[in-house]
Amino acid sequence: MNTSKVKTSLHRIVDAYKAKLSSYSDSIFQTVPPINGWSYSEVYAHIFDASLLSLIALQNAAKGKGENHPTHFTVKMILFFGSLPPAKKYKVPKQLADRVRKISKTESMDFILEFEKVLEQAYPFISNANKNSKTKHPRLGYLNAEQWLRFIEIHLKHHLKQLVRIEKSFQQSI
Repeated sequence: MNTSKVKTSLHRIVDAYKAKLSSYSDSIFQTVPPINGWSYSEVYAHIFDASLLSLIALQNAAKGKGENHPTHFTVKMILFFGSLPPAKKYKVPKQLADRVRKISKTESMDFILEFEKVLEQAYPFISNANKNSKTKHPRLGYLNAEQWLRFIEIHLKHHLKQLVRIEKSFQQSI
């Protein structure tokens, strides 16, 4: 896996989140969309909270605090193709569900900036990480540091698509 390309992709994706964030009014940011589900606010709270937690797991794996467990074939396919299987609605893992909340645009930007800072701190450890040191993801099982980085990219892209669906639902309700 080319971690440099993944990191560059992460920066582009995060820039897209920033651009979208600046385009939303404060009131629409907090509003439950016509398709129901999460508001923009809740998506930002979830994705950047989960991404920060994923970076902690990445760091633990990279620093040898993980365990040697196999990565399931399905998970390897997700990481290889760079997306979650289509036509399936995913529920947030139970241990993360209680962390989802409405936050302000300012809090969202703070989350984004914190994510970028921690990514820069964690990234140098990946190249020397033992590929057998893996930490547990609540749904995907055990991932090593490189796999965590790739998962973060996939997860951020997944929720970027969710923001587009929310945008379309607001446009169609006008």
